[in-house]
Amino acid sequence: QVQLVESGGGLVEAGGSLTLSCAASGSTFSNYAMAWFRQAPGKAREFVASITRNGAITDYSDSVNFRFTISRDNAKNAVELQMDSLKPEDTAVYYCAAALVTSGQSNRYNYWGQGTQVTVSS
Repeated sequence: QVQLVESGGGLVEAGGSLTLSCAASGSTFSNYAMAWFRQAPGKAREFVASITRNGAITDYSDSVNFRFTISRDNAKNAVELQMDSLKPEDTAVYYCAAALVTSGQSNRYNYWGQGTQVTVSS
């Protein structure tokens, strides 16, 4: 069992930056691949970024590639999402998730945080 708690969301102007954090507890963090997903009102949950258990390999959706950076610190049981050059279309609730292997599909992730709201104003 892994418990995940996100933080760092908020309101930011377009072009600005935010860093989301996800703190994990309850199990060996380095056993899990991690990912960020997001869900905007009226839309399906979508993949944002993932990182392998040792942090060696990352993957991004086309919509955030080159603007967002996922990283992890296994010693601190934490994963972060650095978001730069934010756009109004990035507005969503952002969730961190854990799985045994990385995937872009939400149904492959067993554990989820409660989400943190990111709002980007134009």
